[in-house]
Amino acid sequence: MTNNRRAVFLDHTSLDRGDLNLSPLRAHFSDLQLCAQTPPEQVIERLQGASVAISNKILIDAATMAACPDLKLILVAATGTNNVDLHAARAHGITVSNCQGYGTPSVAQHTLMLLLALATRLNDYQRAVGAGLWQQASQFCLLDFPIVELHGKTLGLLGHGELGGAVAKLAEAFGMRVVLGQLPGRPARADRLPLDELLAQVDALTLHCPLNEHTRHFIGARELALLKPGAFVVNTARGGLIDEQALADALRSGHLGGAACDVLSVEPPTAGNPLLAADIPRLIITPHNAWGSREARQRIVGQLSENAQAYFSGTALRVVS
Repeated sequence: MTNNRRAVFLDHTSLDRGDLNLSPLRAHFSDLQLCAQTPPEQVIERLQGASVAISNKILIDAATMAACPDLKLILVAATGTNNVDLHAARAHGITVSNCQGYGTPSVAQHTLMLLLALATRLNDYQRAVGAGLWQQASQFCLLDFPIVELHGKTLGLLGHGELGGAVAKLAEAFGMRVVLGQLPGRPARADRLPLDELLAQVDALTLHCPLNEHTRHFIGARELALLKPGAFVVNTARGGLIDEQALADALRSGHLGGAACDVLSVEPPTAGNPLLAADIPRLIITPHNAWGSREARQRIVGQLSENAQAYFSGTALRVVS
């Protein structure tokens, strides 16, 4: 704990687009400096004299901690802490707290939105209307693209924590049957189907699990081939869970009914990402914005405020290191 209550938010605009109330957070600091973004070479300079660093994605490494002796608390404005060297934080006696569960409603509705868009061929019909095909139709409606009802279909969930559970409830509201899959690297459970068995029976697959050494590319060409012809794949978790080239190939081959990804392996995406090719059919890409409702971002502000208050009260909250 410290009497110094100067804080620096290193990448403020990654959270706040001018639509959030930051007063709950400001209340805990004598000075809160908001930096839109911080280049790597300016991180140490900006944190000089600050006891609290707030970061969404800006890297705070061992060298930064060693060069900033006043730093006592790192507040991560996200759940993932891969941008903070937790081992170095422990060595320097720096507390690290993150935010948890803030985006569940936002990500869950985004997941269902993507699944519905695939099932109803929303993008294809939008493009058709824009191209004047409806206006030229010989009858009142245009039915050029097959529509699939979610009712009665089977949804496979990989990852059934808070977020996966919320997606399951929404899917069940549409009349879907939900089955849960066993994640690699975790103990077997009676209520989780082995991955191959799950893939063979689902009409749609959604991913809600962390990216680690066990799950990286655990959905590859072999796994995609096990899915039913016409199945949908939706990933709102982490890009590295799916072999992106394999997914592009499965869509081009026509084996899959469609896929939607809110995440890619490198973000912002680089030229050459196989899923950004223009010739991939029935693919929807959204720019990692599933989490970004105003309500979800305001909940992050609330949790950052709670974490700061708890630390200064001597009972740190949501501590990850």
